[in-house]
Amino acid sequence: MAFSSSITTIPQTLNFTSSNKLSLSSSTTSFHLSFPSFQSNSFKTITTTSPHITRAHAPPSPVTTTAATSFHGLCYVVGDNIDTDQIIPAEHLTLVPSNPDEYQKLGSFALIGLPDSYSVRFVESGETKTKYSIIIGGANFGCGSSREHAPVALGASGAAAVVAESYAKIFFRNSVATGEVYPLESETRLCEECRTGDVVTVELEENRLINHRTGKEYQLKPIGDAGPVIEAGGIFAYARKTGMIPTR
Repeated sequence: MAFSSSITTIPQTLNFTSSNKLSLSSSTTSFHLSFPSFQSNSFKTITTTSPHITRAHAPPSPVTTTAATSFHGLCYVVGDNIDTDQIIPAEHLTLVPSNPDEYQKLGSFALIGLPDSYSVRFVESGETKTKYSIIIGGANFGCGSSREHAPVALGASGAAAVVAESYAKIFFRNSVATGEVYPLESETRLCEECRTGDVVTVELEENRLINHRTGKEYQLKPIGDAGPVIEAGGIFAYARKTGMIPTR
């Protein structure tokens, strides 16, 4: 979901509270999304009920939907501590996601900040879309600055989900708030079990990932209340959909 300047005119406030709840409130309505709690430095992540991601300016994604609750496609594997400057370097933050052309450009730069040790690019040179619909990461994915452009860039590239061992808090919450990608958490260290280019299926209702190269199945952690928010296209789209704020 790409933000537009009109969001600032909505008479509601978006709050991230210390109780790990995302809240949207006004004088007449309020709701709270209970996210799984933190343990140590790991943020407990989520899964969802639908593979369709509503993005304001995105054309159809390369994700293949095999069922109403699953993703199927190639995965791209990264390691630990992938920070937001690796996801989208600061020089590209002048791009405005609410502009459709700039949204596409933002996707073309997704994960371009990875070091040279990643010999395979997430988005090939000259392309705006990735062929990898699922990103598999290690611990502390999305650490660094609080830039919303990080999940937006991944969504703009056509990625549907990130499956990581753990997340930085702000990246997880920005992913939910923008509705761009599903930040899913694995029960095991999948970045050491999968290879870039493996064909995988994420079954959201069953909370599992299947690697079709190895035939192995892995458990994912449930998404909770955040699933419908991402499905709707982000926190404000969800609030409009449910009647908590007026539809423009």
